[in-house]
Amino acid sequence: MTDDRQQRVAAFLDAHELHAPPAYRLLDLAAEVGELAADATKSSEYGARPGDLQVNRDELGDALFCLYALADELDVDAGEALEESIAKYEARIDDAGAPGSDATE
Repeated sequence: MTDDRQQRVAAFLDAHELHAPPAYRLLDLAAEVGELAADATKSSEYGARPGDLQVNRDELGDALFCLYALADELDVDAGEALEESIAKYEARIDDAGAPGSDATE
């Protein structure tokens, strides 16, 4: 594990005996992303004012914490996973001109 933030989350989980099965971690992550979506929905009036969209910084941090905790429970290096993802998007842009999985020329 090389990602410093993931190591910090893992140490926190160890120190406070907060390890949980990956399925629970995934549910925690979904709940935190849901809170971000609720913030965005409320602040942008359900998307009617996208320029007014706001999310609480601490909620974004909670989602990141949950993502790192999930990676830790799955024994996945979050930094390596991110690098693989960026490489995938770069290849899609090179091949099809767009990063989406459904991008076509």
